[in-house]
Amino acid sequence: MTDLLQLTLQQALRDKGTTVVGGHSRDEDLLEGMQFHETSRHHDERGWLVEAFDMRWSWHELPYPYGYVVSINPGMVKGWALHQNDEDRYFVIRGVMEMVTFDPRPDSATCGKVSRVVLSADRPRIINIPRNVWHADHNIGTSDCVLMNFPTGPYNHAEPDKYRLPLDTDLIPFKFGDGVRGW
Repeated sequence: MTDLLQLTLQQALRDKGTTVVGGHSRDEDLLEGMQFHETSRHHDERGWLVEAFDMRWSWHELPYPYGYVVSINPGMVKGWALHQNDEDRYFVIRGVMEMVTFDPRPDSATCGKVSRVVLSADRPRIINIPRNVWHADHNIGTSDCVLMNFPTGPYNHAEPDKYRLPLDTDLIPFKFGDGVRGW
């Protein structure tokens, strides 16, 4: 009789590593120019505090001239959007979201690549989305997702630096699936 352990192992797929020493995700799927800055949550009997950004981190060379808060309802998607002049820098305050990015930049090492990153309040960190990268934000949780954005420039009400594509565009090789709504 064949050893049941060996039989099952022959049919199994070995997991790829998802973390590195210290417990951080590998985050190997980021597009060129994207980076995280991990932060930490400080707890005491009153609650918690987390730093969203600090200029002393030297994490991002561009200034922080503007910030705003965004909410995304459960199951909804905001996107596809692209900025030509400014970068977005997201920090999730509450909930969980999947940020999907697509790189159409012809001179980028990741041109044509799609990246998916999960951002949540349980793992405080800030991430940037480079200029000319399409991005869509999908609330994959059961409650509102609330995030802060610290773009590299203030919103221009007269001429917004925002371009949009429909969620179901064939120009981006990613589909959110049935039942997902948004724009």
